[in-house]
Amino acid sequence: MSAAGEAALLPVFLKLEGRKVLVVGGGAVAESKIQTLLAARALVSVVAPEVRETIVATRVRVLRRPFAPADVDGAWLVVAAAPFEVNRQVLAAAEARGVFVNAVDDPAHGSAYLGGVLRRGGVTIAVSTDGKAPALTGLLREALEAALPEDAAEWVTAAAALREEQKRARVPMGERRPLLLRALNRLYEGRLEVVS
Repeated sequence: MSAAGEAALLPVFLKLEGRKVLVVGGGAVAESKIQTLLAARALVSVVAPEVRETIVATRVRVLRRPFAPADVDGAWLVVAAAPFEVNRQVLAAAEARGVFVNAVDDPAHGSAYLGGVLRRGGVTIAVSTDGKAPALTGLLREALEAALPEDAAEWVTAAAALREEQKRARVPMGERRPLLLRALNRLYEGRLEVVS
């Protein structure tokens, strides 16, 4: 438990490519989550009595009907973007099947929170306020975006090459970060010489 008496969250990045994700709800909020899931190459199914035509036009399976607990079967993740009572039913069905639920703007009926995400050059940063302050999450993501260098892809390339060298040379894990920092500093020293 954290100091506030709440369970600590484990930040995790999920590989959803080719895996079933269920979205319960067919409105604007569901649509925004669907776009993120499709970008992750998830196999998205949507269940809701009413579904926006812009959702129907995407690469998703649409079931125009109320949610049924069996809809969760086979899902790796569920996004509940429905009224609170429906989200409660979704959580109960998902919990019984061992599946995590992100209940959009309804943290009481969820077991997973989707944070604000920043992607640049092979770097992915996610920030969360444990579902309590989504607007603050967005502001923090924007601040991180301003701080992350535009050339992050070069950092990733240099770090990946050094990692392979270190693995071949069997460099102990505890010695790797200082060596990476030196390599990145050399990358910038070379740039400063070119600019001078």
